[in-house]
Amino acid sequence: MTDTVGWWSLVRFLHVAGAALWVGGQLALSLVILPLARRMLTPEAKDRFVTQAGRRFGMLTGAVFLPVQLTTGWAMAWHKGVTWASLADPGYGRTLAAKLGLFAVVMLAAAGHGIAQSKGRADLARSLAVVSLVGSLGVVLLATALPAT
Repeated sequence: MTDTVGWWSLVRFLHVAGAALWVGGQLALSLVILPLARRMLTPEAKDRFVTQAGRRFGMLTGAVFLPVQLTTGWAMAWHKGVTWASLADPGYGRTLAAKLGLFAVVMLAAAGHGIAQSKGRADLARSLAVVSLVGSLGVVLLATALPAT
């Protein structure tokens, strides 16, 4: 055993840090920032603020989060020897498959949220935001069931 942080520790760290930023950002927006904006800002200022915060979070998601998660996730799966066929195997394979499937649902819900928000469909946007947040927590739960690679 070595005392140093190796390459795969760095890859795993980037993957976990990216997930923490994504889920933490969703939680911070939902539980802290939006309630304060609703209480402290005029409706017009709140709408502008929420729109800009959502756009910025969406841009960071597309420019940083998704590329980091997809690259590091693929690298860890490759390092672990995961194949398409092994995703059907009990244990690690099925857990990873469930995580990947839920991650896809989360990304679709997040994209749908952005589209619904931009089209003024507030109720649909809110529902998709909840789906994305709850799904993200599910992805983290499934991730904790996977052993380190």
